[in-house]
Amino acid sequence: MGMRLTLWSRTLGVRLSGEFMRRDDFKDLTVLRRGESMYPDRPEKARLESFANKYPSRDYVVEFDCPEFTSMCPVTGQPDFARIKITYVPDRKCIESKSLKMYLFSFRNVGMFHEEIVNKVLEDLVEACKPRWARVRGAMNPRGGISIDVTAEYCKPDYDLPVGFRS
Repeated sequence: MGMRLTLWSRTLGVRLSGEFMRRDDFKDLTVLRRGESMYPDRPEKARLESFANKYPSRDYVVEFDCPEFTSMCPVTGQPDFARIKITYVPDRKCIESKSLKMYLFSFRNVGMFHEEIVNKVLEDLVEACKPRWARVRGAMNPRGGISIDVTAEYCKPDYDLPVGFRS
């Protein structure tokens, strides 16, 4: 059975609801296909990749949780720690998680204010997959006795987010 599964995954890909995803469906996912992980040192150098949504006729929510996000204070150069939560309703494309991990890692040595980070992540996400709706929330760990929570949202024009999708 293991051999059959291995052969099946190499030749056909992953089966989703009766449709097979073929290797060609993933040809643009360079970060995922790369054997080693090359960590970009700035968000501009990172490649946030997407793949075809096999269920574009359905509204559903995708959530990513990055509890170990790090960046630097642009004034002091000291590290900032945060939890970044990304929630979105895909349209034609979905975000590939390894490229998202590498993208978020690229903020590690970049000096940016929290508000800028959250809005930059939202803009780059919207550019990469053009979702129906998206929210990025940054819950920054306290520094100097103050924690900062920043939330930014995007909604495609003329799209009504279904009741119950917002938390």
